[in-house]
Amino acid sequence: MVNEGSQNDNGRCSGNEVEGERNIVSAIGASADRRTFLKGTGAAGLAASAGCLGGGSSSDAPSGTFKVGVLTSHTGTENPIGNSIARSAELAAEELNANGGVLGNDVEVFVKTTNEQPQRGKTKYEELTVSENVDFTTGVFTSEVLLNLMDSIAGQQKVHMTAGAATPEASTMLKDEYEKYKYWFRTGPVNAHFLGANMVDFAEANFSDMGWDSVYVLTEDYTWTEPVDEVLRNQLADAGVEVAGMKRYSGETKDFSTIYDQVEASGADAAFVAMAHSGSTALVQYAKQQRPFAFGGIHVPMQLPSYWGLVNGACAYGVTQNTATPNSEITEKTVPYANAYHDMVGKYPVYTGYIAYDAVKNYAAAAENAGSRNPDDVVAELESMSFTGTAGTVRYYGKNAEYPHDVVYDRTGENGVRPLWLQWKPTESGDGGKQTTIYPDSLAAGEYESPPWV
Repeated sequence: MVNEGSQNDNGRCSGNEVEGERNIVSAIGASADRRTFLKGTGAAGLAASAGCLGGGSSSDAPSGTFKVGVLTSHTGTENPIGNSIARSAELAAEELNANGGVLGNDVEVFVKTTNEQPQRGKTKYEELTVSENVDFTTGVFTSEVLLNLMDSIAGQQKVHMTAGAATPEASTMLKDEYEKYKYWFRTGPVNAHFLGANMVDFAEANFSDMGWDSVYVLTEDYTWTEPVDEVLRNQLADAGVEVAGMKRYSGETKDFSTIYDQVEASGADAAFVAMAHSGSTALVQYAKQQRPFAFGGIHVPMQLPSYWGLVNGACAYGVTQNTATPNSEITEKTVPYANAYHDMVGKYPVYTGYIAYDAVKNYAAAAENAGSRNPDDVVAELESMSFTGTAGTVRYYGKNAEYPHDVVYDRTGENGVRPLWLQWKPTESGDGGKQTTIYPDSLAAGEYESPPWV
């Protein structure tokens, strides 16, 4: 499955592949074109969002090398979700170093892997914050790992900016005990409640034209899907959509035939899904069986730009929500970042990469604005600032909001972030497939096409 990878703890870095755990002092790439890109995007981004570089720091702030701690699920090119987090943080560090670092200090990146295990995640977090003494941390793909880290984040009193895990339980903890948990932020994605709300928004705007008048909701049984389920259960009908059925299934499911029999028997026009760990198994079986209903929703593996080749085209006509795509001009930073990542790794990033890159740049901008690396100073700046990232305008809900320190979800995309929706379509030459953005209209490169067997 797409979100599985191997772990190699020998700390070795080979070619374009991140293997195991290591730290690097990010340096500028060798090519002139890349050097020009780093200088251009780094200077423009910090000038627009952070003011002048090299400002002073408060007397009690950390000093010396600016250290970024990265917690990723797995590393290596065989695991694009984890690798996108690690390599994007490194790319951001390279760009910062090409433009004077943070407050005049070089940026160093430390990578640790959680293997999606809560206890290992806590151990690796403590290694980053205590042994390596990083300034802040980012990453964390799995909600179960994040929730197990919250007390450690509170205890270390160092900013953590989540890039992947979507559970709103983290922001609920912050709402209940702000002073204790105020060092936690989620740069993305929007939390699982808003992921569900965006599914409803998409349904209301598009299902009538798509012919999805009736849907059967399928969600894998993990923490992150619980709020999605709740929103869909309470709001889809109000959006004019008939819900033919809802089913939570085990993420360890290997045979979806019985589940698809239920969807087919309901007469639903589509399976409306929320899947990550089990997504590839579910999709490949759907395609092979050519069931008489469409397939789409939140499908994390389909968000990967190289997914067509990984599943031999089984994703054809599948629809998924996503943070960004390499050719979606959400902001002026989206496409340049995706291209720079491709130059570094040889592949385009998945959604976690956009978010991790934004988190590092956002934190650096906040430190520059505050003129300080003191965590309390940076927290205050993050709470008040607006930052143009690759995935949209990054702003955080205030401490009195329902979801404090979550990235703001804005249905218009103007004053916050908003997911886009894409469909996998065969290329005109018939020798591959491509991600085609179908919503929102401002980013759309095509229209939805029903699977020919439906």
